[in-house]
Amino acid sequence: MFNFTYNFLNMDQIEITTPRLLLKSITPQIINTLFKENTEAEIKEFFNADESGYNHLKNMHEGGMETHRLSLFYFLIYNKETNKIIGDCGFHTWNKSHRRAELFYNLKHDRDKRKGIMSEAVTKVLDFGFTTLELHRVEALTATWNIASIKLLERFKFTKEGTMREDYVVEGKNENSECFSLLKWEWEKNKV
Repeated sequence: MFNFTYNFLNMDQIEITTPRLLLKSITPQIINTLFKENTEAEIKEFFNADESGYNHLKNMHEGGMETHRLSLFYFLIYNKETNKIIGDCGFHTWNKSHRRAELFYNLKHDRDKRKGIMSEAVTKVLDFGFTTLELHRVEALTATWNIASIKLLERFKFTKEGTMREDYVVEGKNENSECFSLLKWEWEKNKV
């Protein structure tokens, strides 16, 4: 297996464990370093990425992933039993100045869905976001038809704020997003 370590704020790569999962952190610095020092095959192996996934990462690397106030921080989700990447979860559009970020989550295969895996990962990712990244607000956008995603957000007591009209493009067509949010004090109250 491809072995890669890096320093983030003078720390080793952040790893978080749950009963079934290992979460390994990814930052813009990691992605940029990977593209500077490794082959396409090694990058694909590291991320367990197909051609489409590789091209997405390459576009991030070449186009830039952060500005003076926006960044991203996410985790690759490994199945501890197989040591394979099964998804990712974390924050993009992380606005450090205003202490807010947008949560995203994804499982690569249908076989891993409806098993509580994402609930297990999101629990730790929210903990990390509100404590280590010192977020005050976490936003989440989901398609109106994505009932599983909406139920996940409701499970974590996100509040639906409304519909963002024609917010994102799918196959050339603008579609709506449902906008949810969770504030730090709500998260703290819900943890008790």
